[in-house]
Amino acid sequence: MEMEKKIKLLQGMYAGALADSVLRMGREGILEKVTAEKRAEQFISGKMRAAQLGITKPQEVFEVLPEIFGCANWKTTDSDHGFKAEATGCMLCSLAKRMGAQSPCNIYCLDPMEAMVNGIDENATYTVFETLWEGQKCQVEVSIK
Repeated sequence: MEMEKKIKLLQGMYAGALADSVLRMGREGILEKVTAEKRAEQFISGKMRAAQLGITKPQEVFEVLPEIFGCANWKTTDSDHGFKAEATGCMLCSLAKRMGAQSPCNIYCLDPMEAMVNGIDENATYTVFETLWEGQKCQVEVSIK
């Protein structure tokens, strides 16, 4: 099997495993608790995680992670005070919806990304305006002070 096909297969299997975990945590009624605990942990390790991935600027979070995980199709545009990031498709969100799971957006995407952004620049403001779970796109704005 070609390397690119292997990577796509692994990305799909990984997204499926994450969707399955959200389904099971939701069924057990612990998704919100686990999400909150993971969020706290991610903010402690956000700087280290970004460094492990070679991410040195907040905007790179939305460029590097799609390359690695192949999940959401994030695109960034510069703004007056930072940048905006939008995704119109997400494999994890789509899989979770098809499985009847709850939203995976915070536990596996938005919170870890915010933690890395803040790990790189603790003064950055990270605002989520819309998600593919509830809307037509994921829309995040990062303001850099």
